[in-house]
Amino acid sequence: MSSKGPLIIRLCNWVGEAVLSLPTLTMLAEQGYELHLIGKRWAINLFEGHGWAVHVRPAKRSEAIQQLKVLRQQLSKQHPAFTRRPNMVLFTSSFSSALEARLAGLKPIGYQKEGRSLLLGHGVPYEPGLHAADNYWRIGSHFAGVQQARPRHLGLKPSAAHQAKAAQLMQAHGLQPGFIILCPFSGAADTTGKKLWPAFPELARQLTGQGHQVVLCPGPGEEAQAQADYPAAQVLTGVDLGTYAALSQQAACTVSNDTGPGHLAAAAGGRVVSVLGPDAAPMWWVQGDKVTVLRPDQGWPALQDALQAINQAQRP
Repeated sequence: MSSKGPLIIRLCNWVGEAVLSLPTLTMLAEQGYELHLIGKRWAINLFEGHGWAVHVRPAKRSEAIQQLKVLRQQLSKQHPAFTRRPNMVLFTSSFSSALEARLAGLKPIGYQKEGRSLLLGHGVPYEPGLHAADNYWRIGSHFAGVQQARPRHLGLKPSAAHQAKAAQLMQAHGLQPGFIILCPFSGAADTTGKKLWPAFPELARQLTGQGHQVVLCPGPGEEAQAQADYPAAQVLTGVDLGTYAALSQQAACTVSNDTGPGHLAAAAGGRVVSVLGPDAAPMWWVQGDKVTVLRPDQGWPALQDALQAINQAQRP
């Protein structure tokens, strides 16, 4: 397919949200657009295997606007038609993200919400109740003018370097394919711990007692708790996002709270058991071909139900 020129994409600020936008990003690239992603620094590692340009957004708004201005100038010199059409897709829903784009001289497309309709080059009516992945898909489909269903598989591609790092970690720690990854943490956004499934320590004890290799990949600041609460597990520290995705492809199953690592493992095609509490919003549930969501009508999933789901996930 011939190139349709560059397109700037403003990513959301959390790993799980960025992962859920993957089908839309892939579709836009397949339509012939040269993607330029604006996001957090971790987006460079996350999307390394896809080959898209990633620009780290500065923290200061004035610098973020200047970054967009410079990028607009560079892309318009290379592709004169760039400024004559909508040229930026906003996956964010905030007023400020639309304002930044407009002040930079761009023509963004995004949802008509948060009072930002006048700032958009083209607005997409917002439909409440959709899953976040479908929200992103609707925006991208409006932009590209395509009418097709969103693929269920998110399609994250760990790079060759990430695959090599994962293999090195497995060799160094004596891990055989078929280990089980646990993600008992819930990220910085969960300040009250409402996403923390309380049965994780007991799950780890039972799995190790059954002879399973149990692996944890704690994030920054989670290392000490991982060592203290899961003494029999292999705790791998400092694992980057792409390497984590590659590891999840070698795991029999990843068991995760409602947080980014679960989305990441599912996006890479790994088997995932998602343990969700009463506050888990359906629009953020993990998506994928090999995902089992455990969310009872009241309270938390039972330990036995999680063990049963893990056993089923291990079957070929």
